[in-house]
Amino acid sequence: MKEKIIGVIIVIFSFICQVTICKFIALNDIGPNLLVIVAASFGFLYGKKPGIIAGFFIGLLFDVFCGNILGFYALLFMYIGFFNSFFKQLVYKDELPLQLLLVGVSDLFYGIIVYLLLFLLRGKFHFGYYTLHIILPEVIYTVILEIIVFFIGSLIRKIIPEETDRSEKKEIA
Repeated sequence: MKEKIIGVIIVIFSFICQVTICKFIALNDIGPNLLVIVAASFGFLYGKKPGIIAGFFIGLLFDVFCGNILGFYALLFMYIGFFNSFFKQLVYKDELPLQLLLVGVSDLFYGIIVYLLLFLLRGKFHFGYYTLHIILPEVIYTVILEIIVFFIGSLIRKIIPEETDRSEKKEIA
């Protein structure tokens, strides 16, 4: 129950930071995508179900408060959480390079899907411009933010140690 409450707090806090702080630190109207970081992290750190649920609620919050089409971002972030869950066995909580790669690829996927479904279908065929001036800078900015989030998460894990499973506690006793 404690993990679920912390998960809800992380999702709400990341959404608030995305729509306030990330817009404030944007360069040329391009900011980091904290929501991609959180959805991907829930997937590759905690597995399929938490990744899908966190991605869905992150996207739903974004749809309700910032989106034009209800459900578009919910589905997109849900897929990001789902696809990153396949790497759960490969990613350790203290291993930064693979997490950076997964977040970078997730943000690239996010940018391409947003372009294809929100711009290309409306007749805007400037994929090269969009990739060079919007997608790639956002990916770089998001990966830089992931480094900061990684170290904050490591610090929090050192301060608040994770509880062992109840079955493990019984075996120890």
